[in-house]
Amino acid sequence: MDLEELKQRREENLRRHKEKKKAYYLKKKLAEKQTPESSKTHYINYEQELFSGDNENFLAKIKEIAKKQKSHIQDREEIIMAKVQEYRNKKKQYYEENKEKRLEYDKEYREKRKEDLKAYRREYYKRNKEKILAKQKENRLKKKEDSE
Repeated sequence: MDLEELKQRREENLRRHKEKKKAYYLKKKLAEKQTPESSKTHYINYEQELFSGDNENFLAKIKEIAKKQKSHIQDREEIIMAKVQEYRNKKKQYYEENKEKRLEYDKEYREKRKEDLKAYRREYYKRNKEKILAKQKENRLKKKEDSE
């Protein structure tokens, strides 16, 4: 490949890039013209909207906002509940399908960590001996009082 051919390729690529860019912006401009004003994002000036006027106006606005939020949640309640139910069903199905694998893994894990767990429990009991004994004593007294 010689230098002239490289220059031509570069110019061709640049020209194609500019055409794509121009088409993109024209397409975006047409889309903006076709969309109605109501679909554009409406920004709220909270300073003017909420705090202009007296307290009654402010309270009315807050109540109106709360009402809108509540109606939005009520509208979506069925959808949300369906998604939660679907998630629960997926989770239940997953655990049913992988029950044996999980039990096997738990068994292997317990065997592998048996000594570590024993040492941890001993250390934990030494550290919290007074608290544990106090709780046990309190539970015994409650049981004794309940039985009487």
